[in-house]
Amino acid sequence: MRLLFMIAMMMFLPMAVLAPTFAMADEPMALPTDRGPAVGQMTPSNLAVINQDGEPTNFAALTGDKGLVLVFVRSLKWCPFCKKQVQELAPAVADIEARGYNLVALSYDSLKDIQRFVEDNEISFSVLSDRKSAVIDAFDIRNEQFGKAHFANGVPHPMIFVIGKDKIIQAKLAEEGYKARPPITVILETLDGLEMTAAE
Repeated sequence: MRLLFMIAMMMFLPMAVLAPTFAMADEPMALPTDRGPAVGQMTPSNLAVINQDGEPTNFAALTGDKGLVLVFVRSLKWCPFCKKQVQELAPAVADIEARGYNLVALSYDSLKDIQRFVEDNEISFSVLSDRKSAVIDAFDIRNEQFGKAHFANGVPHPMIFVIGKDKIIQAKLAEEGYKARPPITVILETLDGLEMTAAE
């Protein structure tokens, strides 16, 4: 799968957006990163949900010195690709935090299901339960193919948002489909790229 991504730094200069372009002759092809708020926009949610400890949280409580890496996953109860993604992210927490960002995952799972996964896999970063999909809907990334009666109703399209401490979306990462996920190396390269752009 080819990784599709968008990166932008918000400075006093105009926003720069870097993204591969794939287009038909007359009709642009929609990209996974077209979903949700655009790079450069304010985050549409304060992330007022509960964490794996059952405690209310919000953006200010979750963010690092420079911001946060927000990972939307479908389910940590039944989605093997989501489970694998979060398990593989766990060893990267220190590298992400060293760059000034906190790592946060969010799913529509119940608190009980999230707690079970976190405990079984010794996950050290915040995992949020968006049981009513309020944050997912605020970001406008709900997968609409699942009807109200379906167990997967309310899941997001898998995406990663890099959000600055000022709540501005700095980058979006996504893969085509739902099975492949952006690798850790790309997440770290994205954060490094933002740092280099800020230093220019």
